[in-house]
Amino acid sequence: MKLPNNIRKYCIFAPEMKIGEIEFGQNPVFLAPMEDVTDIGFRLLCKRFGAAMVYTEFVSAEALVRDVKSTIQKLTISDTERPVGIQIYGRDVDAMVEAAKIVEQAGPDLIDINFGCPVKKVAGKGAGAGMLQNIPKMLEITRKVVDAVKLPVTVKTRLGWNHEQLIITELAEQLQDCGIKALTIHGRTRSQMYTGNADWTLIGEVKRNPRIHIPIIGNGDIHSLDEADKAFETYGVDAIMIGRATFGCPWIFSREELDFNQKLDILEELLRINVERIDEKRGILHTRRHLAATPIFKGIPDFRQTRIAMLRAETMDELMQILEGTRKLLG
Repeated sequence: MKLPNNIRKYCIFAPEMKIGEIEFGQNPVFLAPMEDVTDIGFRLLCKRFGAAMVYTEFVSAEALVRDVKSTIQKLTISDTERPVGIQIYGRDVDAMVEAAKIVEQAGPDLIDINFGCPVKKVAGKGAGAGMLQNIPKMLEITRKVVDAVKLPVTVKTRLGWNHEQLIITELAEQLQDCGIKALTIHGRTRSQMYTGNADWTLIGEVKRNPRIHIPIIGNGDIHSLDEADKAFETYGVDAIMIGRATFGCPWIFSREELDFNQKLDILEELLRINVERIDEKRGILHTRRHLAATPIFKGIPDFRQTRIAMLRAETMDELMQILEGTRKLLG
């Protein structure tokens, strides 16, 4: 993340951060909720390496209300990963309220509302970042979810729908007035999707607003703890959430230097946890996303065929054999 030179600098020794009664200490770094990524195995490993807060994959309110089995399974959490949040998304007020009640029964530490997902199948239907085009409904959903549950409710959103509608400064106050306990801001508009660079200046502006008293969590283009340190110092946010940079890298939350074999051990453990906690077929599918994205195989000569085999393996034994073979490729 490129930081501008003309932004007011903040002291990196910030006060301890809290969401409701959940205490995190100073400058906590969170794992973002991501579909097909933040399964229980990956969350447990990120927690081990220092993630202060983890979130499940985001879940559809409508699917929860319809009792869709695959969606209900995403609510499975472990005490080992606490504090843990469950994120919901949807466009129907009643469904979002009912979903929040269902989620509360699963026992997370907080409920997060997704008003930031930009993908067409979500935002295009008016949910996620699509709510940035219907602020009254966004606020109605937020108020009613807050009123419906006893758990802390938080929100994740973006700067606005596009660069002509950068509404986050006013929107943050409106969401706070609905009773949320924290706000995560991704430094892009919906129209940007994940292109260009995240703009943290408006995130910092929200944090500096004297009316804002809830924690502000910054998100976007953070690829290391060193970059997180700079963002804390520059923009004064209360916490930082890391998303895509965690793919295949649960150790990103640690300052410990790991070699190739240690990182491969961790990815093999991720595979074992997912197969044990889910089942062999879906456990392998969940792990493939991380194996495809992890940077540890970059630079290995003639790796293409091995990568193809790795991403086509259908049994745990076959995949483990391929992974073990990569150790020999490095000599």
